[in-house]
Amino acid sequence: MPEFVFTIHKLNKHYGQKHVLKDINLAFYPGAKIGIVGDNGSGKSTLLRIMAGVDKDFDGHAEPMKNVRVGYVPQEPQLDSTKNVKENLEMAFAETVRLLKEYEELANKVGELEGDAMDKALEQMATMQDKIEAVDGWNLDQKLAVASNALVLPPDEMDVTKLSGGERRRVALAKALLEQPDMLLLDEPTNHLDAETIAWLENQLKEYAGTVIIVTHDRYFLDNITKWILELDAGQGIPFEGNYSSWIEQKLERLTQQEKKASPRRKSLEAELKWIRMNTAEHQELSRNRLADFERLVAQERAAGDGDETSFRIAPAEHLGDQTIEVNDVSKGYNGVELIHDLSFRLPKGAVVGIIGPNGTGKTTLFKMITGQEQPDGGNVVVGSTVQLAHVDQHRDSLNGDKTVFDEISGGYDDIQFGKRTIPARSYVSQFNFKGGDQQKMVKNLSGGERNRVHLAKLLKSGGNVILLDEPSNDLDVNSLRMLEDAISGFSGCVMVISHDRFFLNRVCTHTLAFEGDAQVRWFEGNYEQYEQWKKKEFGDTSTENRRARYRKLPRAI
Repeated sequence: MPEFVFTIHKLNKHYGQKHVLKDINLAFYPGAKIGIVGDNGSGKSTLLRIMAGVDKDFDGHAEPMKNVRVGYVPQEPQLDSTKNVKENLEMAFAETVRLLKEYEELANKVGELEGDAMDKALEQMATMQDKIEAVDGWNLDQKLAVASNALVLPPDEMDVTKLSGGERRRVALAKALLEQPDMLLLDEPTNHLDAETIAWLENQLKEYAGTVIIVTHDRYFLDNITKWILELDAGQGIPFEGNYSSWIEQKLERLTQQEKKASPRRKSLEAELKWIRMNTAEHQELSRNRLADFERLVAQERAAGDGDETSFRIAPAEHLGDQTIEVNDVSKGYNGVELIHDLSFRLPKGAVVGIIGPNGTGKTTLFKMITGQEQPDGGNVVVGSTVQLAHVDQHRDSLNGDKTVFDEISGGYDDIQFGKRTIPARSYVSQFNFKGGDQQKMVKNLSGGERNRVHLAKLLKSGGNVILLDEPSNDLDVNSLRMLEDAISGFSGCVMVISHDRFFLNRVCTHTLAFEGDAQVRWFEGNYEQYEQWKKKEFGDTSTENRRARYRKLPRAI
């Protein structure tokens, strides 16, 4: 293996007038585990596409060393539409499958041969057997089964043109892991994966023999896997040795030297690092303080000014009475399959509830029942008379692609209503990291992360004292996630949030609503980490269950 597996020299990339990547020079070690961080639009996905050989429209040099195989899983991967799920996976073993087929054909013939012909056939079979054993080819079906179960793939025979975006991503991810390339490029691999699947993927990548380069918003994922962080900032590629937590420490040292006055980003990084260094007991104390000091939080929010120049903001909550949301013995199912059975809970004032569980188990359905879009099959949902709901769904269907970012968020007005106050619209839009010319971008031309920020800005300005967030972390860069966490922590109302992002859930949540499968949903006082500790103590490790078979029977696209 050469000293480096991939080299980049004087790499420049433009999108029109925008200079995205500027004179980047990098070399990647064999076996290195690297995370790429940077704001939405900083060029993270672009860099991966260039390294994968998909984007050739750049200046400079970017190529792997001779005989280095590069695997790439983009955010929206393409599969072979002429093959089913299993056949797409078997493409990872095309050569091994060919060898196995030839070996089987020869084995069937050998009994009919005699003399030299038989000796020659047996010699040929021995050579083929050595090749098959060298790649562990006899266990091909077992490898496929393990990956399929761990990533909860659709049935083997399913037509890939019928798969959802998340299902396509999981099949592409399994195929890439089975191919075992020398360099593996992954763009947001944890999107649409539940926590158990993410934990399995972490272990696979930790032990992966080749080089792994990851773009992800999942900070635990970065912390647990990477040994290097590559930050893309203002077109520059800045390498840092260490994992995500180490990068924060090094980044803070740089910012402290550069800034006379602490910037909003520096303050946010300091708060996150402080949280990372806390122990579990201190995290629990923070959650208790939020609920106990609810009235202080209300007063603090109302006394706040216009906020920092770049920080997500939620309109101050209106008065929330003692009756918030009550779910009483609720059951709900589709097509004869029960998703929720006899669920009961009462939402405490000031609570931030993390809603977790595999895709398709009914999390979004619960939101639809709270907002009145769906009715329970049994039981009832009571929404208090003082509750004002604000619902941010995961689809962003309400965005108008033919409007600019500014017009879509502000409605075209110079001033907007923010709770009970009137504030400058351009200032508010800039707080969601759309500044200057970015406010005039057309919505239809935005990246997934940028669309998510527009969606959040549009909905959060209208106010509400109970906010429902459905997968808000998908496509957001780490800095935007950090700002959303800060906004939720400073919000005096209630928040219910569906997410698979463990770091996000641990940092903001006071309670957990866990969809455990088999229509069972558990209300738990504590964040994701505390729930997982309790579950392991009660039930042991359930990661080896046949999860693929378990969730195959659930209705799709719920």
